[in-house]
Amino acid sequence: MTLVDGLKAFEQTGTDPGNPLPPPPGWPTLAPEALSGLAGEIVTGISPYTEADPVSVLVQVLAAFGNLIGSGPHFKVEFTQHPARLFGVLVGETSKGRKGQSWSTPKHVLTRLDPTWATQITSGLSSGEGLIYTVRDPDPVHDDPGKKDKRLFVLEEEFAQPLKVMRREGNILSITIRDAWDHGELHPLTKANPITATGAHISIIGHIARNELLRLLNETEQANGFANRFLWFMVRRSKIIPNPKGAPTDVLEPLERRLTDVFDFARTLGEVARETEAEAQWVKVYPALSEGKPGLLGAILNRAEAQVMRLALVYALLDRSPEIRPVHLKAGLALWDYSEASVRLIFGDRLGDPTADRIMSEMRRCGELDETAIRDLFSRNLRGQEIDRALQLILALGLAKGFPVSTSGRPRIVWRPTT
Repeated sequence: MTLVDGLKAFEQTGTDPGNPLPPPPGWPTLAPEALSGLAGEIVTGISPYTEADPVSVLVQVLAAFGNLIGSGPHFKVEFTQHPARLFGVLVGETSKGRKGQSWSTPKHVLTRLDPTWATQITSGLSSGEGLIYTVRDPDPVHDDPGKKDKRLFVLEEEFAQPLKVMRREGNILSITIRDAWDHGELHPLTKANPITATGAHISIIGHIARNELLRLLNETEQANGFANRFLWFMVRRSKIIPNPKGAPTDVLEPLERRLTDVFDFARTLGEVARETEAEAQWVKVYPALSEGKPGLLGAILNRAEAQVMRLALVYALLDRSPEIRPVHLKAGLALWDYSEASVRLIFGDRLGDPTADRIMSEMRRCGELDETAIRDLFSRNLRGQEIDRALQLILALGLAKGFPVSTSGRPRIVWRPTT
């Protein structure tokens, strides 16, 4: 449809450009619990004035606020501290998902709480050494005072770029990002580079189109723990607003006043624990959260417990709560459910194994494949051991079975998908 055709359709139907756009079939649904408390009020206050997906706004508010308050507030798993440090990627079906627009108002509001934090917002992830340098410790030998403010909010609107550079041999960006999520103690793995960063509080939000993500996130990054340190969210354009002007002052000012109180309160906290009722709920949901899942989905989702609790922590802080209550845990679980549904939509039934994925794709297309057809699929250029390994993986995951078929000679094995 051309722009002229679109204008004619609008004139004929009288559709209000501000009306919500319906979600595509199979799109994840955000449960109301995810919009509880001040986080939800911010999103619902902003949403009528932006084309951005409410999920995009919510995720960036949570991640940015968690970075803004620093690494003081945290919860513990044994002796490991988990601060309000979130990594998330907003994934659009196309580049028109209004991912960038979703940061405009949250940035305007949050930087007013602490103007110095505005200087801690950056982009351009290209090397592990560069990321460490941004939050580096003092180096008296080279008369470098380092960085006193260890907060760093990385907004990577072209997340494809770091995914590209991580594929280069010798690039340590993936390792550094994993360390930044885990503990914030960063240093290169070579003695030749003495740069270090201790106590780094780094949060990352990336924007990418789904086709780019599938092309660039290779099986190594999926399996080595990089992908599961991120929360993944499918987002889309929520409505049509030809001339968005942003939320008006009478909407933003009350939110800013409450955020100021929250900011002052949250920075005084240390350890934040679950209160009694939330602990009882956690005991109920923990078995399902911690249960491993097969294949690629399992590799990407296997930090569910920590991710849910980090989300619940930020929800609690935004509610000026010194403990994590049931409402905060439910909010974290609701947003995690949306992320898990997004991962299933993004990656589908991929296994993260190129050989096995290709076999399964062809098997589902044809209904069945015999051993000759499987070898021909790779133009007989792949070693038999590699094909056998992939088939054993498929068998172990219960995705297909091999059935003997009688012939005049040796029985022929035919593989058929089980689902």
